[in-house]
Amino acid sequence: MSILSKAKNTIRKATGRPGPRLLTVKSAWRLTPNMIRVTFAGPELAGFPEGCEGGNCKLMLPEPAEGRDAFADRIVNGPMPVRRTYTVRNFRRDMQELDIDFVAHGDNGPASRWASHAEAGDFLGFMGPSSPKVTSFDADWYLVAADPSAIPVAAATLEAMPRDAKGVAVFEVTAAEDRQDIDAPEGIQMHWLVHPKPEMPSVQQSDLIRSLDWPSGRVQTCIAGESGLIRTLRAFLHQDMGLPRSDTYISGYWKIGLVEDEHQKMKRAEG
Repeated sequence: MSILSKAKNTIRKATGRPGPRLLTVKSAWRLTPNMIRVTFAGPELAGFPEGCEGGNCKLMLPEPAEGRDAFADRIVNGPMPVRRTYTVRNFRRDMQELDIDFVAHGDNGPASRWASHAEAGDFLGFMGPSSPKVTSFDADWYLVAADPSAIPVAAATLEAMPRDAKGVAVFEVTAAEDRQDIDAPEGIQMHWLVHPKPEMPSVQQSDLIRSLDWPSGRVQTCIAGESGLIRTLRAFLHQDMGLPRSDTYISGYWKIGLVEDEHQKMKRAEG
């Protein structure tokens, strides 16, 4: 038994939760010009939970040229690898395949750097997944909004909805070619906005959402993206529109000018 397998068993016995997995890349390609899809496959996905699309996970990233055994030992004994939060996009149990989508920033950031160079046989560490962000669909109308960082959770939510669901989905992407095919219900009006400079603030999503003819009945949301925009939308939904917090999944996934560790520290400080 490998050192990582022993650690997994210890963690499962102590907490009831699965320990880290060491996943192997089957393929990696440009889903769109600014999005990379990496498919993992292999026996390490045995026992992976079904219906987890839209749940988040922690990816542990090896250093360039780091060997598999050395990396596995580091997960268990430290120093801990760099970790980043991502979303499960697809899991195919019959094929033991898992898809994770990465926004392509070139070598600017450890996760984008890893994904940009990923090829069959590469590996990383995986913890999770959590439950999907929206698990109950019983509203009269749905509002979904995302920038590139949150397209996986938004897309998974749309694909899990009842086929007779109605609402609006707003996606903001870096280029028109970044539009994706998403199996959303026919009653969801899809809007694709282009914001070519994601390092600069944008009000396109906020402006469109504020301009909507607000429906009667119960509304549920799945909204995620840059924290400055999320703060504005949260105030609009909770204060102006009076939506209960229990019906509004809305989360800042990143913030302009901050790396993930700094952003998470900021979110904890804000409560």
